[in-house]
Amino acid sequence: PGLSPGFKKPPALLRLKRKRPGRRSDPAATDEAAAAPAPRGPSAAARRRNPFSSLDNAPQRAAAAPQPPAAAPAGGDPSAAPFWQFLEPACEEKPPPRAEPAESSDIVALSKDLHSPLAVPEVPSSPRQEFPADWSIKTRVLFMSSQPFTWAEHLKAQEEAQGFAQHCRATETTLPQSVQEPRLCPELRCAFQQSLVYWLHPSLPWLPLFPRLGADRRIAGKACPWAQDEALQQVLMSDWSVSFTSLYNLLRARLCPYFYVCSAQFSVLFRAAGLAGSDVPTAAIAPTTRGLREAMRSEGIEFSLPLLEESRTRKQKSSEESLETETTDGLGGGSSVEDAGEPAPSDDDDDGSFSWLEEMGVQDEVKKPDTISIQLRKEKHEVQVDHRPESLVLVRGSNTFTLLNFLISCRSLVAVAGPQAGLPPTLLSPVAFRGGTMQTLKARSVSGRARVQGGFEDVFSLEVLGPVLPHALHALTLVLGPAQRGAFRALLSAHEPSAAFNARAAAPQEAARRDLSACGLHPKTLDQLSQCPTLGKSSIRLLEMKDYAYTWKA
Repeated sequence: PGLSPGFKKPPALLRLKRKRPGRRSDPAATDEAAAAPAPRGPSAAARRRNPFSSLDNAPQRAAAAPQPPAAAPAGGDPSAAPFWQFLEPACEEKPPPRAEPAESSDIVALSKDLHSPLAVPEVPSSPRQEFPADWSIKTRVLFMSSQPFTWAEHLKAQEEAQGFAQHCRATETTLPQSVQEPRLCPELRCAFQQSLVYWLHPSLPWLPLFPRLGADRRIAGKACPWAQDEALQQVLMSDWSVSFTSLYNLLRARLCPYFYVCSAQFSVLFRAAGLAGSDVPTAAIAPTTRGLREAMRSEGIEFSLPLLEESRTRKQKSSEESLETETTDGLGGGSSVEDAGEPAPSDDDDDGSFSWLEEMGVQDEVKKPDTISIQLRKEKHEVQVDHRPESLVLVRGSNTFTLLNFLISCRSLVAVAGPQAGLPPTLLSPVAFRGGTMQTLKARSVSGRARVQGGFEDVFSLEVLGPVLPHALHALTLVLGPAQRGAFRALLSAHEPSAAFNARAAAPQEAARRDLSACGLHPKTLDQLSQCPTLGKSSIRLLEMKDYAYTWKA
C-alpha cells in the first residue's frame, strides 16, 4: 500500500545480506550461497567474529587443539611445581552443558584477575623462616592450599567477639605448629578474626575510601553532600585534623607502629622510631611532583629522594667501571653521568650574562632565552621523575612534625574539583585512634580442582579483600601456617603507588632497636617490620610456605 520504491520487506533484506559474503565470487557460487540455508549453531559463531567484541572475548577457533596438561617436575612430585600452573576449570572432563557449578571454578577466575602474571616464575628465593617486610598496601590476597579453608567460614558470635576483644587488648595468641582439626580450634578462629581488623577515618560506608589514587570513576555518581557545601567541608577537615594529630601523637609515643594517609594526589606512610631499621620516626611520600617538593622546601622540611639517589649512584658506579676498562679518554663515561640525572656542565652557564654576544657584535641579532626557559632546562631532570616511584620523598626525625603541620594546611591534599572534591584523605591504622572506625577485611573461601599428573585433585583457596596492611599480611601467615600444616601459596595484588614505600629508610649501619612492645602488634610481626626494607620499589607478588619455610617472588 503505497510503499517507497526502495523499500524492502524483512525477508528480502535478509536474503540480500546472505548474498553479501559471496559477492566477490563467481555468479554460480553466489546463487548457491543464496539458495543454501543460513548457517546456525556454534560453528557459525566460530567462523565469524563479533565486530563489537574485544580481542579478549573473541570466539576461539573450534579446530584449535587443546593444550596438553602441564608436565610434572622431574622428581615426580606435583606439589613442587608452581601451584597455579595446574589450575583448570573443573568441567573439562564433562560436556559443556553439564559443567560444574560456578563456585567450584571461581579459583581460576580469581587467580587470573590478580595483577601478578600467571607465567611460571623461577624459584624466587632460598627457603627462609621469615619473608621480608612489604610496606605496600595489598588490595587483594589469594591463598591456595591442598587443605580446606572451611575453618575460616561462619565464625560463631562468641568467636567473632573474642577476636575483636583480642585485637583491642593487643592479646598475643600462641598457636601450636600444626592444628589437626582447625574447625574445632576456637583459638585459631579467634586469631583469624583478630588479624582481619583495621581502623579507618573517615567512615562513609557508601563510598570506597581506598584506594584514593585514580578512584574518581568509582566514586563518581555517589552522594557527596559536601561537594558544594563549604561549611560541611570545613567540619570534615577539622574532624580529620583531630584524627590525624591523634595518630601522630600515638606514633611519637610508640603506641602506634605506623599509619597511612591516602589522598587523591599522593599517599604518606608514617613509621615509628625502630621500624624499617630507622632509630627516628620517618615519613615517606609517593608519588610526588616538583610543585609539592618545592612547597615542602619552602616550609623548611628537609627530605631526600632515596630511590633517585640510589639510581644515580648505581649508574655512576657502572660508568666508572666502564671508564676503567676503556682505553679512550672516557667520553662515554661522561654521557653516563649525564644520563644518571646530573646536570650538564653547560647548565651552570645558561643563567649567566650574555656579554660574549656583545663581544661578537651580534647581541641584537640573536634571540636570548628567557629566564623561565633556563630554569625549566636546569630542572628537567627533577621534573622527569614526577609521578614515578623514583619521586618517593623520605622525611626523617623532627621534620615529620613539620610535615604534619604542612599536610594539615596543604591545599593540594584535598581535591577542589571532581568526584573527590572536599573529601578528606583516608587514614589507615593497625590500632585504634581518636575518630577512627573499626573495619574488617572481607574473607571468603572458594573450592576448585587442579590438574596433576594422572588426573585432578581438589584445591582450596581463601580470598581476602580490602586494604591489607603490612601487619595484617604477616598475621594471616602466622594463622595459616598451623591451619594449613605448613604449606600454602599466596598471590598478592598490591596498590602500585605504595610499592615505593619499600625503599630503604635508613643507612644499613643505623639499625637501632626501640621498645615497641606496647604498639599492639604481635612480637614476630614487630620483628619483621623492624628489619630494613630490601624490596626497593617492588613488592611481593608470590609468597609460598612449604615445610614451614618461606620463598617469595617480587
